[in-house]
Amino acid sequence: MDQNQDKLKKRLEHKNTAIIVVDVQNDYCHPEGAIAKLGTDVSSVKNMMPNLHALLEAAQQHHVPVIYLQTNHEKATDSEVWVSRFADGINPICHTGSWGAEFYEVSPLPDDIIVKKHRYSGFIHTRLESVLQTLKIETLIMTGVSTNLCVESTARDGFMMDYHIVLMKDACAAFTQEEHDMTVQTVDTYFGMASDTKAVISFWQQQPNQAPQLQH
Repeated sequence: MDQNQDKLKKRLEHKNTAIIVVDVQNDYCHPEGAIAKLGTDVSSVKNMMPNLHALLEAAQQHHVPVIYLQTNHEKATDSEVWVSRFADGINPICHTGSWGAEFYEVSPLPDDIIVKKHRYSGFIHTRLESVLQTLKIETLIMTGVSTNLCVESTARDGFMMDYHIVLMKDACAAFTQEEHDMTVQTVDTYFGMASDTKAVISFWQQQPNQAPQLQH
């Protein structure tokens, strides 16, 4: 077993695991979404989607919970500081109830969990921690958009709250390759580890059938 496989095994074996799908929404991912209309290249999202779909399908087969983080912005949460990111002070992204806030090429299943968020990190002012505690989750498999903002912010907070972090370098996307690569290196060095969907799916396939973690 090589070093990366050993690192992955330590974070997955005998540990309750959840997949975190971050902000896979039209405004971040769709060629006609708000980010693309600002002139940002979103093509890397399309390239990673087959890997994300394969991971989500495997998660369902192996009874691994999937938690979707969904950004919703509205006047009630768009503080002066938060909208200062935009030159005109107007936030064009993921308005609550809009097409842009809808999921992009993913459809949460009935047992999947949706956590709405209003900041980069999925842990800030959300119910994510309550959900993870209820499910007794120990390891977070991080996927989604964008690698260096909302995915990384959530991964950093998760690590500092004592969750094992496994960043899926082929099921995340940033808007430049440099930004993506920087986060992969940072997380792999300081906040857990980076791996890929093939390695995680292979690990699951080698395990005995797990009992479902979600109880109703």
